[in-house]
Amino acid sequence: MSLYDTILSDLKESMKASQKRRTLVLRSLKKEILDREIDQRTGGERSEVSDELAIEAITKAAKQRRDSIEQFEKAGRDDLAEVEKEELEIIEDYLPKQLSKEEITEIVNEAIAQTGAGSMQDMGKVMGVVMPKVKGKADGKLVNSVVKERLG
Repeated sequence: MSLYDTILSDLKESMKASQKRRTLVLRSLKKEILDREIDQRTGGERSEVSDELAIEAITKAAKQRRDSIEQFEKAGRDDLAEVEKEELEIIEDYLPKQLSKEEITEIVNEAIAQTGAGSMQDMGKVMGVVMPKVKGKADGKLVNSVVKERLG
């Protein structure tokens, strides 16, 4: 069963169980995935929703929630931050296991050796090698900070 099919199945279950928050989040994921699928269509024909496309959409939704949590906490709106945290928990159920900082550091070290990077000026080269390897499995901000730490 594809990731998209799993989300649809879980959406039906959450609707039957009257889980309003979960239903709302899963509907938003479904919409985000379908929007991406429509953007990628060629010749107007509907294509199968790939897991890669679904992961991109889910990763984007998770990033939006993390950014919102950060902004709400800065503004002292803990009530709204809690709502976003609950939604993020639901979203993270559908993401691949996230890499630890140590695993990211290992990948960054390999990329530095591969590109011969030696300073912050080479950050773009390193990020270009690292990001495809960690796509959907690591937060971009964390990857960025690890690369800066290793090159700085």
